[in-house]
Amino acid sequence: MPRFHCPLPLAAGARIALPPTAARHVQVLRLQPGDALTLFNGEGGEWSATVARMGRSDVEVTVGAHAAVEREAARAVHLAVGMPANERMDWLVEKATELGAASIQPIAAARSVLKLSGERAAKRQQHWQAIAVAACEQCGRNRVPPVAAPLALADWLRRGGAEGTRLLLSLRDGSRPLRQAAGDAGPVWVLHGPEGGLTEQEEEAALARGFAPASLGARVLRAETASVAALAVLGLA
Repeated sequence: MPRFHCPLPLAAGARIALPPTAARHVQVLRLQPGDALTLFNGEGGEWSATVARMGRSDVEVTVGAHAAVEREAARAVHLAVGMPANERMDWLVEKATELGAASIQPIAAARSVLKLSGERAAKRQQHWQAIAVAACEQCGRNRVPPVAAPLALADWLRRGGAEGTRLLLSLRDGSRPLRQAAGDAGPVWVLHGPEGGLTEQEEEAALARGFAPASLGARVLRAETASVAALAVLGLA
């Protein structure tokens, strides 16, 4: 059954106009009055709904019953990712959402190819958030992980706020296997670099802020692969 994100107050029996993005998707699918669909607003659970009216550019639906269904990972895994370039960050956001990431913080590091600021950064954040929404519609999640505005690594570390176990993906000697370093309970923050990794100085700065070095093995992974692998190890355990 088609699923649509509808960030509006939802209640059984209400008749509402879908937001423009959801309305366009309904029209592309050529749904007709009487057809069933599922809505979620990100506040928990999902609603059955029925198409009530198809306009030229708008769609109205009648909201049905609420189902308290959650498909979140058992453990909150937050990502702080050195932004890979081009479409690789889009792919990372999509797959991280599917694998249950609790949030995604794009990081600009010394070796980052992608440089964002001002209006361009805001537009890219909106773009990534839309990708996360679409991934939730596809995979069945009812809570959309927030994709934060890009920040320089030094600025993000100074802000703090990474509550829970803090892990830095690293190839340095003494790094513990990620699953072992994460322990068995509580939220986890996983920080890793972009193409080329973090510099030694950046790793030292993260360690000074309470991040512990953790490893995904001896092979050097692409930035987007590291995020997916970390979520598979922690979120699917």
